[in-house]
Amino acid sequence: MKQVRVGVIGATGYGGAESVRLLLSHPCVSLTYVTSETYQNQPLGRVIPSFHGFDGLVCESFSIDEAAKRCDVVFLARTDAGWSMQVIPELLSAGVKVVDFSADFRLQDVNVYAEWYKKEHTAPDLLREAAYGIPELWRECIQGARLVANPGCYPTSVLLGLAPLLREGLVSDVCISSASGVSGAGRSKITIDYHFPEVNESMRPYGVHGHRHRPEIEQGMRLISGREYKISFVPHLAPMTRGILSTMFVALNKPLSQAELDEIYLGFYRGERFVRVLTDGSLPTTAGVWGSNYCHVAAVADPRTQRAVVMSALDNLVKGMSGQAVQNMNLMMGLPEEAGLCQPGVYP
Repeated sequence: MKQVRVGVIGATGYGGAESVRLLLSHPCVSLTYVTSETYQNQPLGRVIPSFHGFDGLVCESFSIDEAAKRCDVVFLARTDAGWSMQVIPELLSAGVKVVDFSADFRLQDVNVYAEWYKKEHTAPDLLREAAYGIPELWRECIQGARLVANPGCYPTSVLLGLAPLLREGLVSDVCISSASGVSGAGRSKITIDYHFPEVNESMRPYGVHGHRHRPEIEQGMRLISGREYKISFVPHLAPMTRGILSTMFVALNKPLSQAELDEIYLGFYRGERFVRVLTDGSLPTTAGVWGSNYCHVAAVADPRTQRAVVMSALDNLVKGMSGQAVQNMNLMMGLPEEAGLCQPGVYP
């Protein structure tokens, strides 16, 4: 099986470090380039203790020329808006494929991007070719793509939960409540709001008046269903390190029994390796997917109100970020989609 040379740009952030962890055990990958502007020339194991002993991993400064010489594909694990669009055109011109962790190529409308991220998009021509990277929903677009926009963690959990009903045209309206672990804020953005005494034994909503992932969710819903939606979406900060649990209260176009809901979900995800549909009263938990690339989904019928309550759980750093990036890279490079990702969640 061929070996793919991969670089991780921003390897000392949470998403970058998780990417390194997954890629080190990937049977078809040679990790050839890791960068960190904060920790240049330091062994990665000195910065992140879990990599102690992996002596070949030294943080370097990012260079497009070096990436072009040493990589077939790079993970841009920097998530600050505006940076990726500056370097991606040159990387693509140099023949390097890109999985981008930022939001720069997720939104198809440059005006929507400018509204939510307060920046002008400087590479709008690439928006037309960027594949949106949820393989279970857009696999054919990802296969062979040069550029994949790795989705946000909240949109991944919500869209995987809603997709079966959206594809059947059954969703009239939806309200979404999601809870995320503190690592979702990113390592470089930790402020006093995320310090241990502030988050321990507490849970709080944020972004109530408009979270940046809302337009991404609405765009995904439109792409799946072919119609426009305006959703209510409230994220919450939960006192845990990893995990996202999303609950979608779905107003249906017609009442569905539990058996009908189960049939829709099991049929939609039949054959999918990384989405597990829970039935017979089982419900998703963040502990059940911790450290894995799996998303657990359950749908509960409420015929009395003509609603369905859909729940999904995933690890925000794996299926919500780095694991999904590996899954996307596998598709881009013609590798088995599940390569390097089959380990179950960590217990306890």
